[in-house]
Amino acid sequence: MEQIISDFEKFMGTHAQFYREFYVGIATDPKDRLVNGHNIGDAPHIYSVQAMESEIVRAIEKFFLGKGAKGGPGGGDNNTQYVYAYKIASHTIE
Repeated sequence: MEQIISDFEKFMGTHAQFYREFYVGIATDPKDRLVNGHNIGDAPHIYSVQAMESEIVRAIEKFFLGKGAKGGPGGGDNNTQYVYAYKIASHTIE
């Protein structure tokens, strides 16, 4: 889990200065959620990663929400294995 958090922090640090500039969420199908749910399109500032257990992705999401990232707990289901983050832009839907 620590490696995934570190990877996300590197990604965020490369693309912005503050956690609040990002949306962090979890999904069973992150591509569908990012494209159809958040209107990401082909934006370059996308990051998603697969974790092994639903508890891990929820813990990572909670960590970043606690740091100020946008999003909310309670998404996904017991089979959710992906956590994702993207830099919020004028065309994205939070």
